[in-house]
Formats: sequence, C-alpha cells, structure tokens
Amino acid sequence: MICQFFILSSKGDHLIYKDFRGENSSDVVRVFYEKVTALPGDQPPVVMNHKDVYFVHVKQGGLFWVVTTNSASSPFTIIDFINKLCSLVKDYCGTLSERSVQLNFALIYELLDEVVDYGYIQTTSCDVLKNFIQTEAVSSRSFSLFDLSNVALFGAETQQSKVAPSSAATRPIHQREQSHTEIQRLCKFRVCVQGMLMKVDVEGEIRVKCYTPRCSEMRIGLNEEFSIGRSQLRGYGAGVRVDECSFHQNVKLDEFESNRILKLCPSQGEQTVMQYQLREELPCAAPFRLFPTVERDASGRLLMYLKLRCDLPPKILFVCLICPSLSQELSSPDQSAELKPQSRVVVWSIPKVNGGTQLSALFKVDVPGLCSSSLLEVAPVGLSFEVPKWTCSGLQVRFLRLSPVYSPAGERWVRYITHSDSYTIRI
Repeated sequence: MICQFFILSSKGDHLIYKDFRGENSSDVVRVFYEKVTALPGDQPPVVMNHKDVYFVHVKQGGLFWVVTTNSASSPFTIIDFINKLCSLVKDYCGTLSERSVQLNFALIYELLDEVVDYGYIQTTSCDVLKNFIQTEAVSSRSFSLFDLSNVALFGAETQQSKVAPSSAATRPIHQREQSHTEIQRLCKFRVCVQGMLMKVDVEGEIRVKCYTPRCSEMRIGLNEEFSIGRSQLRGYGAGVRVDECSFHQNVKLDEFESNRILKLCPSQGEQTVMQYQLREELPCAAPFRLFPTVERDASGRLLMYLKLRCDLPPKILFVCLICPSLSQELSSPDQSAELKPQSRVVVWSIPKVNGGTQLSALFKVDVPGLCSSSLLEVAPVGLSFEVPKWTCSGLQVRFLRLSPVYSPAGERWVRYITHSDSYTIRI
C-alpha cells in the first residue's frame, strides 16, 4: 500500500507531491531529504525508515522518486512500481529531467490519479492509460533557428533528413506524428581481475520501444546460429551462445527453435522482450585492459601508475581509484583528474579513446604516515564506460518487421549499447 509519492530534485526542490491516504504529514519530504544528505557516500540505501514511516526511493534522471509506506508493504513490489512509473513518465514526457517534470506536472498528476487509487496500484500499461490521459505533453527541448542540419538549398531534403533523428526516442507519446519502433540491445559487462584470475559475467537484454498505432504483430529475427547452453550449437559459422535466456510472457516462440524469430504483439511504450546471461567464456576479448602499479618513492609519497589499453572506441570512460591527495601527470591535455576528499577517490576522466591506443596517468599522493603495509590498503581500480554499436555477446538483430505494413512506413531502427556494471581490477 502506498501512502505518499513525491519527486525531489538533487538539491531538494519539491517538484511533485501526492498524498493518497492522508495518514502522514507533508513533513516527510523534509525528513527524507535530511536523511539522504546526512548519509556518507553517493548511494544511500533504497529503503529507510523514520519512526513508523518507511521511505522507498529510486534515483533516475538526477531526481529522487520516493514512496512512503507502512511496514506491511513489500519493498520489492514498490521498487518495481517506481521503476515502471519512471518508464511511464519517460514515455509520456519524453525525458526524465527536472525541467521535463516541471513542464509536465499536470500530466504527471493525471498519471498518478489513474495509476494509483487510494494507495492501491491499478495499472502501469500504456495501452490502458492512453484511453484516459487527456493532457498533452510539453517538450523540454526548445526550438532553435540555428538547427538547420536537415535542410539543404531551397529547403530540399538532405540525405541526413531521411535518417531517424537521435531525438526521436525522447519525444513524448502525443508528439510522435509518425509511427516509431526502436529495439535496444543492452549489455552489462561485469569483470573482476585478481592476479591472473579473471571472472567475466555478461547480462544482456532486448528492449522494444513501440509507438506504432494498431500494430498487430512484430517479428524480430536473431542470429540463425544463436544457441542457449552448450549442447545446442547451430549453424556452420561461429556460434553465438548464451548460458541462460528468458522471454517476456507475451513473446511467441513457435518459430524460435527453427528460425530464431521472436513474435509478439507490442504494447505502447517500452518493454523488455528478452534477457540473457553469459559467464566465463566470451566470444571476444574484454574491451579494456588496465595495468595498475602502486609503489612508494624515496620521499615517502605514494606513486600510482595506470596504463590503459583500449581495443574499442567508447564515448565516455571513467577510471576510479581511491587515494586522499595528489599531483598528476596525464598523457593527453583533454584528460582530467578530480580528487574527492569525502569519498577518498580520484576520478580520471577520458572523454574519448580511439581503438588500439594506449593511455597512461601518474598520480603522486601525499599520505601521512605511509608505510609498506599501507600499499595493501589501496582499493581496486574500477572502470565505468559506455560502448555504442558493439555487443560483447555477438547477438545481432537480423530484421525487424511489423504487420500490418503502414503507408508511409514508420521509423524503425536498432541500437546496440554495452556499458559497464562492475569492471574491477584488484591491485
């Protein structure tokens, strides 16, 4: 049972507040933000309590999405509800940001009235809600007269205007004049290296974002040599294998065994069609190799030398290392390093890395009372990155077909994204 729901900005600004049962005062907003800011670290616990009130929150889009409840409610159910509500608001408003929530507060309140009734969850389905939601969304992206990338001489269309725009996926539902279908292939890369021992886990999923009206069936074709487990190798080429795989309950698998085709009747909005896991053996090498060295110089300072080799071109890369005070020597002027004294972390930021290149950084740290045993207390090095247009599992989408066929045809595209979940190298 949900007592209250509210959205706060990272600075504690009150954006949305809804009291469903009137059992608690509105002072819980202030209490929650005081508890979050008083805790050390950047990741407070998801569930907290104050007297008889329990706070369950999720942070998305730089905002705190908070639900208050009593002790009889399941926290896992509420966390799942908050995540679905975030996806619902993103579908209707286009993006999850403070400005988007401020511009569409009336729409969000209308969604809350339909989704929750007296603290009881009713539905989070876009197909059901589209018959009741009447408020039009306000786009948070302002129009610019200088954005003429898709206009050629005398207003003619350019070749770029025929490509699906990057902002199409962030438009609100009511502003999508053309039908739009997107498939996202997401991979979470989890690596732990200690000495010569390497443990690799990959969690992937296929997400479908469908905003095509009256779409009766969607057909998604995967690799023909795709196999689940070690005993189902298929095809004559290099096999694409996963250890475990699960599908959405609406997916029809009558053509999966023979042709590796997934069939479903998609609902409006975003849904996860397939999830899979791959452990230990990967069809390709890890995207990054990091060689850390920690030692003490003659003056008693801690020297940390990091050498990073990249086999793929990610967009953004962060390397985190724990230490209290530093001077730095970086291999490129576009790199930067920041010391965070509260968490005792040095963040080495690299905006772009070309494939096959190697970067290095030397950090000199003044640590009071440094001794040889202190070198053993240096925490592991963690990498955080995002690699577009690449998947570590090798799973590919051969085709995406909708029926019935519309005229004119709607926008359809497939995106591949791989990002780190826990990429750790122990020193």
